[in-house]
Amino acid sequence: MYGLLARLTSATRKSALFCTFAGSVGSRLHVILEKDFILGNLTCCEFASFFSPQSFLRPAYIRTPTHPHTCTPAHPLRIQAFDVAAPLQYTLLGLRTRIQQALELANNICLENARQATDPEVALQLCDDAEVALSHIRRANKAPSVDQQALFKEIADVYIGLGKLQDGKGQSDKAQANYKRAELWGEHPHEHGRTTQFFHYGSSVSSIKDASFLIANTKPADQTSLASRDQLKQRHNTAIVSQQFFEENVRPPAIAFRPPEPDERLNDTPQLACCLGILRASQSPDTILDPLARDWFQAVEKNTDEQERLKILARDVIRAFKGDEIKDSKAVAEVILLASVLEKDDFRYLLKEFYSGIDQSDLLNVHQLEGLADLILGADPGCLDADDLVKILELLSMRLRNTHQQSPQYIYRLTQTVSRVLDAMADTRVKGLDREKLHEPLSLYLDGLKGSSDPYLVYQAAYAYQALQYVPDNETLWQATLRRTGRVIQGVSGLVSAVKGMDFNEFIDGIRSIQQGLSGASEGVKLIRAAIDGATSLTESGQDFLDCLKEGLSFTRKCAWYPALRGSDTLIREGQLVKFRRLVCEAPCRFDPAFQWGVCQRLGEIAANPMWDADTRRGAITFLGEIYQHDEEWGQYMSVKKWILDILKQLSFDEGVLQTHFMAATALLQRLEMSTDTRNPCSLQASEKDPGPYPLKVAMSSLASPSLLDRAQNKPDVEGNIRLLRKQRLKERGNAVYIPPQAKAGLQAPDEARFPLMEKVKEFLDSDQKVFLLLGDSGAGKSTFNRELEYDLWRTYKNMDDPIPLHINLAAIDKPEQDMITKQLQQAGFTEDLIRELKAYCTFIVICDGYDESQQTRNLYMSNRLNQPEEWNAQMVISCRSEYIGTDYRDRFQPGDRNHLGKQAFFQEAVISSFSSDQVQDYIKQYVSLHQPLWKTEDYQQTLDLIPSLKDLVKNPFLLTLSLEVLPRMVDPGQRLSATRVTRVALYDQFVEQWLERGKRRLGERELSHQARGAFESLSDEGFALNGFDYLKKLSMAIYREQGGQPVVEYSRFKDEGSWKAAFFNREEETQLLREASPLTRNGNQYRFIHRSILEYGLALAIFDPRDIKKTKPSESTLTRRGSVRSIWSFEIDGGLEEVDTVFTEQQPTDPHSPLVWKSFVDEHSVLRFLSERVQQEDVFKRRLLDYIEHSKADKKWRIAASNAMTILVRAGVQFNSVSLQGIRIPGADLSYGVFDSAQLQGADMRKTNLRGTWLRQANLSTAQLTGVQFGELPFLEEDSEVLSCAYSPDGRSFAVGLSFNIIRVYKSTDWERLWTFSGHGGKIFCVIYSPNGDQIASGSYDKTIRLWDLKGGHCLNVFTGHGSDVNSVVFSPRGEQLVSASDDNTIRIWDVSTGECSRTLTGHTDLVLSVAYSPEGDQIASSSADDTVRLWNVDSGDCHRILSGHNNWVRKAAYSPQGDQLASASNDKTIRLWDVATGVCRHVLKGHTNEVKSIAYSPQGDQVASASGDKTVRIWNVETGTCLQTLTGHTHTVTCAVFSPKGDQVASGSNDRTVHLWSVEAESSHQVSASHSDGVLKAKCSLIRSQVASCSRDRTIRLWDTETGSCRHTLRGHTKAVKSVAYSPQGDLVASAGDDMTVQIWDADTGACRHILRGHSKGINSIAYSPHGDYLASASYDETVRIWDVDTGDCCRTLTGHTERLLSVVYSPDGKWIASCSADYTVRVWSVGTGVCHHILSGHDGIIRSIAFSPQSDLIASACEDQTVRLWNVETGACCQVLVGHNSDAYVIAYSPKGDQVASGSLDETTRLWDVETGSCRHILKGHSDGVKSLIYSTRGDIVVSASYDRTVRLWDTMTGQCRAAVQEFQGWVLDVEWISASQSDRLVACCSDGSVKAEEDQHLVRLLWRSTNGELNMKKATIQGALGLSKLNKHLLKQRGAVGEPDLDEAAIFIGVSA
Repeated sequence: MYGLLARLTSATRKSALFCTFAGSVGSRLHVILEKDFILGNLTCCEFASFFSPQSFLRPAYIRTPTHPHTCTPAHPLRIQAFDVAAPLQYTLLGLRTRIQQALELANNICLENARQATDPEVALQLCDDAEVALSHIRRANKAPSVDQQALFKEIADVYIGLGKLQDGKGQSDKAQANYKRAELWGEHPHEHGRTTQFFHYGSSVSSIKDASFLIANTKPADQTSLASRDQLKQRHNTAIVSQQFFEENVRPPAIAFRPPEPDERLNDTPQLACCLGILRASQSPDTILDPLARDWFQAVEKNTDEQERLKILARDVIRAFKGDEIKDSKAVAEVILLASVLEKDDFRYLLKEFYSGIDQSDLLNVHQLEGLADLILGADPGCLDADDLVKILELLSMRLRNTHQQSPQYIYRLTQTVSRVLDAMADTRVKGLDREKLHEPLSLYLDGLKGSSDPYLVYQAAYAYQALQYVPDNETLWQATLRRTGRVIQGVSGLVSAVKGMDFNEFIDGIRSIQQGLSGASEGVKLIRAAIDGATSLTESGQDFLDCLKEGLSFTRKCAWYPALRGSDTLIREGQLVKFRRLVCEAPCRFDPAFQWGVCQRLGEIAANPMWDADTRRGAITFLGEIYQHDEEWGQYMSVKKWILDILKQLSFDEGVLQTHFMAATALLQRLEMSTDTRNPCSLQASEKDPGPYPLKVAMSSLASPSLLDRAQNKPDVEGNIRLLRKQRLKERGNAVYIPPQAKAGLQAPDEARFPLMEKVKEFLDSDQKVFLLLGDSGAGKSTFNRELEYDLWRTYKNMDDPIPLHINLAAIDKPEQDMITKQLQQAGFTEDLIRELKAYCTFIVICDGYDESQQTRNLYMSNRLNQPEEWNAQMVISCRSEYIGTDYRDRFQPGDRNHLGKQAFFQEAVISSFSSDQVQDYIKQYVSLHQPLWKTEDYQQTLDLIPSLKDLVKNPFLLTLSLEVLPRMVDPGQRLSATRVTRVALYDQFVEQWLERGKRRLGERELSHQARGAFESLSDEGFALNGFDYLKKLSMAIYREQGGQPVVEYSRFKDEGSWKAAFFNREEETQLLREASPLTRNGNQYRFIHRSILEYGLALAIFDPRDIKKTKPSESTLTRRGSVRSIWSFEIDGGLEEVDTVFTEQQPTDPHSPLVWKSFVDEHSVLRFLSERVQQEDVFKRRLLDYIEHSKADKKWRIAASNAMTILVRAGVQFNSVSLQGIRIPGADLSYGVFDSAQLQGADMRKTNLRGTWLRQANLSTAQLTGVQFGELPFLEEDSEVLSCAYSPDGRSFAVGLSFNIIRVYKSTDWERLWTFSGHGGKIFCVIYSPNGDQIASGSYDKTIRLWDLKGGHCLNVFTGHGSDVNSVVFSPRGEQLVSASDDNTIRIWDVSTGECSRTLTGHTDLVLSVAYSPEGDQIASSSADDTVRLWNVDSGDCHRILSGHNNWVRKAAYSPQGDQLASASNDKTIRLWDVATGVCRHVLKGHTNEVKSIAYSPQGDQVASASGDKTVRIWNVETGTCLQTLTGHTHTVTCAVFSPKGDQVASGSNDRTVHLWSVEAESSHQVSASHSDGVLKAKCSLIRSQVASCSRDRTIRLWDTETGSCRHTLRGHTKAVKSVAYSPQGDLVASAGDDMTVQIWDADTGACRHILRGHSKGINSIAYSPHGDYLASASYDETVRIWDVDTGDCCRTLTGHTERLLSVVYSPDGKWIASCSADYTVRVWSVGTGVCHHILSGHDGIIRSIAFSPQSDLIASACEDQTVRLWNVETGACCQVLVGHNSDAYVIAYSPKGDQVASGSLDETTRLWDVETGSCRHILKGHSDGVKSLIYSTRGDIVVSASYDRTVRLWDTMTGQCRAAVQEFQGWVLDVEWISASQSDRLVACCSDGSVKAEEDQHLVRLLWRSTNGELNMKKATIQGALGLSKLNKHLLKQRGAVGEPDLDEAAIFIGVSA
């Protein structure tokens, strides 16, 4: 006997999971005694279908009738014996073993489980399983031996036990049958008293020898059966068969399981499928495994790597199949084996491969067609989606309809596959099948196949047609009624479900109801009569075979035979042959020839399939004979008889069929041919010896060699290496403090618009975008986040189908711009073969850390060709320091050319935000828990609260880490810390020192060699920390000198011996000890500092180390200031150059070896930050830098050092006002935001310097070299009429403006050279637009026309007329073929550009149409209107399909985003709205403008929106967050239009002020210094004691300024609304502030710490005042009260009530006895400080009193009122002494002279009046302001009064003469407050401006700027540029516009200098 490879049918995979009992229990039950039993030649699909690994893994399931593929676990003990007992391979094993296995299965498993089952249905099914297990054991006819008798007895006992159990379950008929079987084996039930226990298998069976069993022969029916035939037929209309076959259910074939060891190479794909099937089935709690399978599963259950290996092998098999170019039948069969055990994603991948193969092939691959059919048939129910099936059906339908002149076999295979898809669609309840596009055409095509001459094709077409009818389509019931007559039957899938639920009776009833519903009763009667009573024979009718077949096939309606055949398929694949026979015999459609044809086909496949047992195959042949011979039971269909003969011929011709079956088929064929029945068609076909053209579907014999699995296993172990990498990276992460960071959308986004960074990155990774740029300051946590992201991705990584996270330290990779992924994998130990596999099949998430550290300028995404053909597939997350990037930084990161970007540019960015207070607290808690430091959490928190400067620093995560390390050593938590100031550089000083000391202690405790111990003691004697600092400085300097700052040093002892590296990494004892103690890390041969900032700190320390400074008194003869005593502010050196040399020799102020000399640090922002802090702390370092600058005048070798020095000093906030800088050499220096008021820069070398936002008022730049200078701004274009519209050309080279006086001008955008002037319109030009190709301009005008202009010839091409009013907007379609216009006539018109004809007019708006816009795809138009709506129109139909409502005023403008998914609208309601185009939902409402929004435009990237407004500003908005990024001010009238340049780096705006401004929209500088308030400054107060000025602002902050240098010492944050008042205590140690948040806050003037927050007022506070002694504070509020506060305790001492309106001011009398308050109730109240009693109510004014002041003597009060008067009141009596009349508008402010003899009043009448207190006469009227006077103050001596005005000027007046002594005019906003500071040498004036700036002016006969806070304004007023060299025309134009004077020498080659950050 030959081995037989048993396999499952593919249908078993579809029905349920199987549970195998291999080994000792399973796979040996089927007894085959025939010899030479070999495999047949089977098709690939049949071969694959029999290898389902799930055929031996079946938990019991009961199918629900509504979900045919949903299986409900029935019972954990339910096992189907016929599923688990089938053999894989038959051998010549002894029959004893097979019988032993059958008995154990039936008795020990099935019956034991049945006895324990609580569900009767489950128990009965288990009984059936036991019966099946015994069904193939047959008794031989000969007398048994003694041994055989013992065996027979055991078998009989099992039958008796089975009968007993069935009796107990109410199945007496089955019980009796089993009792009879027991008798056949020699036992009688009564002998056991029917109490026999279940047989337990024992050793007796093994003693049986030579047992012989025969396969039961088919027996003739007994007479009883024949006699009752007519009765049965009459009762049930059931066919009665004359022979016995299919009497018992059988076992379908199953695969035997040989478990592999972990990591063992698998033998074949069936073994792999078995393993995966067990793993998958074991996920169900109802699965029962046999011992062998269970042991294997338990071994791998926790071995996730082995499970992954097996799953990956399956994927590799699929990939090998994909890579197989031939894809023959064997390859298809092998890959189909895995179909039912694949994960859903893998299955869909395989399905897609089959789909693509069929879709893309010109010649249809039959094997792939069959494979697709079997793939669908064998799919797990959860893997097939309805959409997939519809898509596949569409493809097959298309291929069918395109098969002209193809062979019938070709069409047959396609139709057969269509049938399989339709079967699956019926099962999965697919709905929504499009009737017009798919359902109807396919039906018609299949109907057309009935005319084919191929009968097999006709039948297959009929089957497919019926399947299609049972798939629901999308037509409604009434539509179906119109198409068809008769009732539409629903729920066919439910009937199929009933079949699968195995409720046979209900199924038969369901078929019967379908038969009646579809055909009608009369038609059914006709069909039965025609079949039974005799139809015309073939010979009599003259019909041929094909006609006979067609007579039973319907192509016009549903038929019941289709679901009946589906039910028979289910029964066959489950081995339910008894029910199959019943179904065939009892089905109402059994007379239907199509049903019989299908039944015969299935019987033939059973007979031809060697996987079935011999009885079953012989029974199939017998059944075929029954149907052929018994016309009275089956009818006389000649087509069916012909089909039966054809099947028998195939069986007789098939060498693979078993000899006995071959003989049986041949014998039956001969017997039928000898029949004398005239209706027998055999005689007509006796000459036909060959079988039909379509072989029966059977299994295949072997796999390909090498198999797909062999190819997969021969690949490199990619996944194994990935798993190792994963383990390593997860291990390396270790325990680390991690706080999830927050981020914002961009550098300009406000801090309030923050979001969780990890969530944002995960969203990016789930999208199709490619690059995510993460920006942040040094130490912000970028690297920490990158490591956490990698860790998180590795934790969730499952297999190679997931993207592989790859963390790349760019600084550690050589040339990462080239193949960086390969280099990183090579470092990780991957071989070239592994890397090739990864590149071919895997996707990566590349996390690139440290773009700035690698000194990169290349676009790594582009240079590595990521996601290009044959390259790496990857998404990139890349981090970079914010300060490292400059203008156009996105070009370094985003994929593709920024001018041709795809959707959303495939690019995102985020800026990591500083820690919030809550995040700092969480970090501290984690840190304390993890590291167990000396301090507790409370100690750290208390220290941070008490040191404000530290509180700001620790918002940086790395500085927070440093702080937590060093604070326990730096401070004592118990001491008073409010006076402590901690800086960033001080933290690094302490941290490195502590690190070195810790290293020293660690080395001292270690066992060292004798030499090492001596070296350690030597280092310790000299000062270990000092030596460590020296090592740090030298190594840092060497890294910058030798490696350009690249932080990773690779050192190989043999390779680098003798190089610079050896000095730091050799094996000498001292070097090794210092290296080990230093803050370095090592990875193999790579060394780096623990953080890049340590390297930068080391370099800064090498430039200046305070430890190296000798305490020598600096020379005071070095520097002088022009016009003042000698100081450090000037660079005039007495004695000329010789004295300069003396300075070098005597003081050694400059070090020629300093890094400042040989490297430019302009772009090393972190180093500059360290050095600028040193400047602020160490005056010696500042002088040294000034010396570098001075010496550059004489020797150009110092120019790099001078450039560095100037950059550092400007960063440190040093201002160079009136300083002599003639001839300095500072090329490339960064002077941005520096202040150089009146500086002397004649002849200075300033090439390529950055002057962005620099204050150069009155500076002298004559003959200075200015080539390549970057000003950061562009000149504006001046026109001679209002600019109403503007547009860039598509290439950005030209710019068009439409003007109010009827003309259009076109300019070069590089230098404003005019190219064209177009005239012809008869009115204002409201809109101009370029055509998409840039050759034409269209314009719309007040004259109701549109004109088309030619830019090549400069003339008008066409005039479009038709509108009845103004044309407000015109736009080209994306292709330029059409124009769309909007008009005041309430219509939109679409015009043909070539003809000028109006093709359509769109109506619907109820008011003026103000703008139109085309969508980027050109299929939609948006229009905005004065009816407050935006409408969206379909271009083709002209229909309005959406109206966007939300604005409450005119919608001025609508614009589409470049991607077309969003629409922006601008309105007169002062808002912009961003709409979702698809849904019409408003995403954001952008608020901020204070007047109508006139225009809106998207940036080319779609991430920003620019808006133009009547409030004279342009605003830039972030589209994603809706936040305002920039407010651009400079226009002096309404801004009418704003557009982005094509590159997106500029915005152009046109205004009614007759100008076009160009604005840079790149990121602002990240290092702006001495920054002003971000909103208007409302008050300022001075402290002479502290040399401070305090300013308060609408930006909710208070800033404390150094009066000498102008540096901002502290920014006090705590108020939540505008701060309106600020005051110093008399001692100067405290600052009080109050504002609209209803609080008063008291701050420490030295440290900036908040002492108290005083709460009690119920409304905003306008004014505060300290008592003369500073112990009390008074506050006046809008709540009509004055409150008196105790400064020490913060308690409210008194509340003064009485006023009936809001209070505007409160003041203390100089003697401290009185408080005065003024109110909007027209009164002044005087309160006693001691009692709180209102002493006087001063009434008499007839308006709101704006200002009050006590006289210096405290005897008088002056008040200024809106009634235009000033009154003087006696404090003691409350009487009005004087009424000062003269102002002709509101008296706004009042001030007493220091002597008290004079009062000054300022008014909105633009004048200041000086009044004599005694007489009340007006001494002087001070005129000169052009707007109201806001503030007044007297000088200390009283000889000058200073007035500040809304006209943006400050004027100084002589109080004696009334003459204006000086006017300060360089303010950019209203001057709201002034303060006077008296100094020993000169007086100073501090002015606060609404532009947020604070200025100090010095009074020495001429007012000049001492210092100012910067606000980013380039100021060139009166700056001299006569003879300056190298300026471009554009920059000259810019400087002239900014107020520069003189004529420079232009650089003709420098046409355009771009904007730079």
